[in-house]
Amino acid sequence: MKKSVLMVLIGKRKEEAVKVQQILTGWGCIIKTRLGIHDGVMENCSDQGLLILELHGTQEQKEELARKVAVLPGIASKLVELEVE
Repeated sequence: MKKSVLMVLIGKRKEEAVKVQQILTGWGCIIKTRLGIHDGVMENCSDQGLLILELHGTQEQKEELARKVAVLPGIASKLVELEVE
């Protein structure tokens, strides 16, 4: 069994979230699961966020999505391939 997970760290969530969402929408067909995490609620809402995406598709598609979000300012991404034999 093999899983591909893309982790996306957003440094300025309030400013960059819309751009990240636009990219994810364009690649929505390869995103199986999406989990968004940020600290705080209401007036104490954090400006940093973490997205964890379970991906399907070709390796090239996964790598391209990781590159597309990583070029945005204040965004880091890492594609992780996990496999159990």
